[in-house]
Amino acid sequence: MAILVTGGAGYIGSHIVDLLIRKGYETVVVDHLAAGHRQAVHPKAAFYEGDIRSQDFLNSVFCSERIEAVFHFAASSLVGASMKNPLNYYDNNVLGSLSLLKVLDAHKVKQLVFSSTAAVYGEAKSQPIREDAPLEPASPYGETKLAIERMLHWWAQASGARFVSLRYFNAAGAKASGEIGEDHQNETHLIPIILQAALGKRKSVSIFGDDYPTKDGTCIRDYIHVEDLAEAHLLALRYLEDGGESNVFNLGGSKGISVKEVIETAAEVTNRYFKVTIAPRRSGDPAELVASSEKARSLLKWKPQKTSIRQIVEDAWSWHRSHPDGYHKSKASLL
Repeated sequence: MAILVTGGAGYIGSHIVDLLIRKGYETVVVDHLAAGHRQAVHPKAAFYEGDIRSQDFLNSVFCSERIEAVFHFAASSLVGASMKNPLNYYDNNVLGSLSLLKVLDAHKVKQLVFSSTAAVYGEAKSQPIREDAPLEPASPYGETKLAIERMLHWWAQASGARFVSLRYFNAAGAKASGEIGEDHQNETHLIPIILQAALGKRKSVSIFGDDYPTKDGTCIRDYIHVEDLAEAHLLALRYLEDGGESNVFNLGGSKGISVKEVIETAAEVTNRYFKVTIAPRRSGDPAELVASSEKARSLLKWKPQKTSIRQIVEDAWSWHRSHPDGYHKSKASLL
């Protein structure tokens, strides 16, 4: 029996696939490669290129493979882009998930681990954020993820299926070996942007606002190493395999790191100079977002091992140095 990973050619999905293969799971990847990279997929995984909004495509995959559980990552995931094109996000994220659930019903697959987001909380009024905090998304991206969570709830009740929804905070880093990592066409994440500047790929790094009510005036975020994130997904699958009920978990390092602290750490790790400029605040950026991950630590027995900002930056730097132009132009050998 196999595990299906939708969006398995993406940043987080490819790390999950890598872990599943290393743990001996038969793994199937579905991705339409709009944002993912074929080179990121472990060569031992079965790969099918296609769009999950096509039930015919998904049915063909399920008829070809004996799938017993699903990790669902396939989604558009940029907050800013969702504000400009909200209907695209509802089409890709919500309709894609609806199509997937219909096919799971048809093939009697009853276990799913969903890639959700801290964006479902919006601008939380208290820190750290617990799973029972008010759900008030501030973007269409967050709204679509919350809509999928609600759809999963009613799907599970009606079908007898069970799911785990994992609400990530700031995933970062790369596989320690530097074989797979973060490569987005239009990069918006802080750590890759800094490291691209250290490599001379960008002219500067912008700090969007230095007048927040925080320890150094810059935004505070909760970073989690992508390999620790992958471990949490595997634990969520085992939780379901052991009969665990449908549930929701936050995943973060439970420690706030400011933008300036990330920049200072990257300067130390890379030992390279890069220009830093102060820019106006971005609309909708809360001053602080920090997770309470106690529920995942307690019920899933999750013990993140690599989630220090220095380890995250060191592993990300290893990836960016060996893949300065990402997957497509890199001459580095993969896997």
